[in-house]
Amino acid sequence: MLDEADEMLKMGFAEDVETILAETPKEKQVALFSATMPATIRRLSQQYLTDPDEITVKSTTTTSANTTQRYLIVGYPQKVDALTRILEVENFEGMIVFVRTKNETETLAEKLRARGYSAAAISGDVAQVQRERTVNQLKSGKLDILVATDVAARGLDVDRISHVVNFDIPVDTESYVHRIGRTGRAGRSGSAISFVTPRERRLLTAIEKATRQPLTEMRLPSVDDVNVTRLARFDDAITAALGQSERIAEFRDIVSHYVEHHDVAELDVAAALALVAQGDTPLLLSAEEERAQRFAADSRADRGDRPARDDRSPRGARDDRDGARPERRARPAAGTLAPYRIEVGRRHKVEPRQIVGALANEGGLSREDFGAITIQPDFSIVELPADLSPAVLQKLQGTRISGKLIEIAPDRGRPQRRH
Repeated sequence: MLDEADEMLKMGFAEDVETILAETPKEKQVALFSATMPATIRRLSQQYLTDPDEITVKSTTTTSANTTQRYLIVGYPQKVDALTRILEVENFEGMIVFVRTKNETETLAEKLRARGYSAAAISGDVAQVQRERTVNQLKSGKLDILVATDVAARGLDVDRISHVVNFDIPVDTESYVHRIGRTGRAGRSGSAISFVTPRERRLLTAIEKATRQPLTEMRLPSVDDVNVTRLARFDDAITAALGQSERIAEFRDIVSHYVEHHDVAELDVAAALALVAQGDTPLLLSAEEERAQRFAADSRADRGDRPARDDRSPRGARDDRDGARPERRARPAAGTLAPYRIEVGRRHKVEPRQIVGALANEGGLSREDFGAITIQPDFSIVELPADLSPAVLQKLQGTRISGKLIEIAPDRGRPQRRH
C-alpha cells in the first residue's frame, strides 16, 4: 500500500516506486492512495493496478467556505517583521506557519521564540516520537505556533488551529489546498494568510483560478494597530483583575496607605503600579522601539554555537524540502569585530535592544554587524566591525541613548568576557 503517493513522486521517488513494484511478485494486491491525480499517478495506476476505481468529488470550490483567505504583498526580507505584526493583532489560538524547506523551519522558529512566542519546528527529519510530542503540545495549548513543511504537516488535525500562514507561498495549487485545509475543519471557522512577494503574483493568480475563490488583499498592520490591540488586552487584564474582589480589597488598603503617607494622587499610584507590572517592555510600541526590538530579537536568534543560516537557498542550490541541505552563511570571523566603548551602562537603565536599535538607526548597521554586548555599571562594550569608516563613526558620535550622549570610541582596555 502506498499512501501520499503524489508527495512521494513529487519528492523524487518515482523511479524507486516503479522499481519496487516491478520486483515484487506478479500476483499481488496493490492499493495506491492519492488525494490528487496528476499524470504520473494516473500512469502508475494504469500500469500496476487491476481495474481500479477512481472517486471524484465535484464541487464549486476546492477550499472550505469556513476559511477566510487573505494575502499580503511583502518583500522577502520583511517577511519575519510582517509575521510579527500579524501575530500582534490577529486573535489566534493555534497556528501553523508553512515554509518550503526543512532548514527554514528551525530558522523561523528560532526567530519567533526570540520575539517571545511559543514556537516549534517539525520537518521530515524530525523523529516520529518528537513529532508526536510536538503535536500534543500544540493540542494541549503548551505550544501556539508550529513551523512546518508540507510533508511534515500531512495528516495533521488539531482543533486549536485557527490560522494557517503561508510564509512561503506554495508553487502548486494542490499544496495550497492541503495547507489551508489544516484549519476551518468540521464546521469550525479558520483563517489563511499567504505572503506573496512581487515576483510571485502569478502563483497567486493560479491559486485563485484553481480554487475558484478570490483571495482578499490585506494591509500590513501599522504601529497604531498594534497599540490598539495591546491596549485592548491591557483593558481585559484590568477587567479580569477587578473580578477578584477579595484580592482587590487587600491591595486597596495598600494603595490607601501609600496615598496617605506620601501625599500622591491615587491615579498616579495606579499608573506607577501599572508601570511596575509592565516591566521593562513598554506597553505601547513606537516605530523606534519596534526597530530596536527587531534588531535585538534577530541578534539573539542568530547568536549561538551554530553558524547563522541564510533564510533562502542560494540561486542554483538544491531545494532541501526534507532533502538536501542548502548552503549556509557563516557569521563574520572573530577577527573582523572589535570592541567599542560607549558611555552608557546599567546605571542609565540601558538594555542591549536599545543599544542595537540606536546604533543601527544612526549608523545604518544591520544585525550581522553586532557581536557581544557587555553592559557595565557606567559604560558598555559593543562588538562592531573593526573597519568602521570614519564617516560612520562620526554619525555615531551624535547618538544618544536614554538621553545621554554615548561618546563611542574604540575600547583600549582589557577584552571583556562575553555574556
